Amino acid sequence: MDQKKAIGLLSIPVIVAALGYFVDIYDLLLFSIIRVKSLKGIGLTDALCDTEGKFIISLQMYGLLLGGILWGVLGDKKGRLSVLFGSIVLYSLANFANGFVQTVNQYALARFIAGIGLAGELGAGITLVSELVTKEARGKATSIVAGVGLTGAIAAYFVAHSFDWRICYYVGGGLGLCLLLMRVSVFESGMFENMHETIQKGNFLMFFNNRRRFKTYMLAILIGLPTWYVIGILITFSKEFAKNFGFPENDPVDAGKAVMLAYITISFGGLLAGFMSNWLKSRKKALYIFYSITIVSIALFFFQKGGNSTTMYIICMAMGFGTGFWSLFVTMAAEHFGTNLRATAATTVPNMVRGSLPILILLFNGLKPGWGYINAAAITGIVVMAISTVSVFMTTETFGKDLNFIEE
Repeated sequence: MDQKKAIGLLSIPVIVAALGYFVDIYDLLLFSIIRVKSLKGIGLTDALCDTEGKFIISLQMYGLLLGGILWGVLGDKKGRLSVLFGSIVLYSLANFANGFVQTVNQYALARFIAGIGLAGELGAGITLVSELVTKEARGKATSIVAGVGLTGAIAAYFVAHSFDWRICYYVGGGLGLCLLLMRVSVFESGMFENMHETIQKGNFLMFFNNRRRFKTYMLAILIGLPTWYVIGILITFSKEFAKNFGFPENDPVDAGKAVMLAYITISFGGLLAGFMSNWLKSRKKALYIFYSITIVSIALFFFQKGGNSTTMYIICMAMGFGTGFWSLFVTMAAEHFGTNLRATAATTVPNMVRGSLPILILLFNGLKPGWGYINAAAITGIVVMAISTVSVFMTTETFGKDLNFIEE
């Protein structure tokens, strides 16, 4: 690292990356929060809100997968700032477009484009910050980015409950354009600028043409699976789980509220995870601690027979705190790979994890006929936690690693 360019924990690049992730999370979860209200607003019935909603969110996830590769490659070929500027412009415009949609197809197209834009924000921000701060402060800086950014879910919840759904999208677009003005003061990574022009940059296929890199890449993805099992299945469908647990009919669970409360604690967990890894001088030890919290809180989730909405919300907050290791897992993805592949890794890995949700849902749905709703979800969780725990054990420690190297 060029020490002249080393930055502090509360420097402009860290703050801008954190605010960028804030807007990213706001937009990523906004559709889930206003799905029914917005689809009814364009004339759909309750039944169609479910089926068409799944269609729209699926296209958003496909956009994330595609965008993860596109922005990752661009970040390594053209620079981290090109992604930070390009992605915010794309999903800000998509947000404004969302506010004008009149049909399901228009809505789906806007969310697909937004998904492509959203895919670049976190990976580019984490890569840039990781390369600009000292190796001793890296975990703390990236945790600040994620911790602040994840509060975007809280903002989305309260904006959605205060304004018309179209206004919610305009707010997201406006926040993005404001952020774009702040980005003018952010400078490029010295590590990227110092790479020789002849070095192969951003070649996505390099993850698959070398056994060591392929193993490292796959382990990096598998480590993050518990986050979207918890958020995408247990918390998103907390209302349906409450019914199967036998909660009183006059005490319904609001899934949107459960998501919002979970993200409050995810934010705190994200901040603590990075600082804890610095204190322990180990990313893996910190992961094991947060995995333990996640496992205990998941177990409590399945012992709620005859419970109530209050206990559900408390347990969702506990699960959220446990999955706060998200920031740590993305940081590790950046630390594993050389400067010429780092942005590609840090951008594609979290989006591959997000894209794994449909596979987890397929497993969950496939087990339901034989095992029932509750047991199917529990078995899915056991499989996910077992795979991820073994993946942490097999991955190499990255704490304090010098990032000034390239992949041959």
